[in-house]
Amino acid sequence: MKSDLYILGKLKKEDRRAVAVVGTRLLTERGKKLTEKFVKELVKNKITIVSGLARGIDTIAHLTALNCGGRTIAVIGSGLDIIYPPENKKLADEISKNGALVSGFPYGTKPEGKNFLARNQLIVKLSQAVLVIEGRARSGTISTANHAANDGVEVFAIAGSEATNYLIENGATSVQSPKRIVNYLNETNNS
Repeated sequence: MKSDLYILGKLKKEDRRAVAVVGTRLLTERGKKLTEKFVKELVKNKITIVSGLARGIDTIAHLTALNCGGRTIAVIGSGLDIIYPPENKKLADEISKNGALVSGFPYGTKPEGKNFLARNQLIVKLSQAVLVIEGRARSGTISTANHAANDGVEVFAIAGSEATNYLIENGATSVQSPKRIVNYLNETNNS
């Protein structure tokens, strides 16, 4: 992946105040509820939601942001002309009207596995913090958190899944409420 950015929609100045919301494609009912709760509160505080348009947590994060009138950025692991997963095509169209669809890959690039690690890096670069909702121990969610840690981006995790428990044991900030993330962003942006 080169450093070119391909964008449908608009990246705005206020999108610098952004949190990546990531997690498993195989979400639980608890994960769905937590995603909705945290995203609603973040959007209420004028925070842009960044995620990867994948099934599961990503989809719920984008949908909740849109349903609450917030801004959301979807970072994809393919060209902007190939939406993956295909069932999120309509969601991608909505995001491009109320935020931005972003890719580091030129048009025509297929959604191959190796692209998603690069996509995860880009998700981190567009965010001031990363919130991990839930996930498995071996997952893209962990790779996103690792990129964040390596880039000095704060990682927040909600205890209760293999991935989040592992991240908390290894230095991620445990959160039970969105207020902690809002406060962190307020402090970061005011310092």
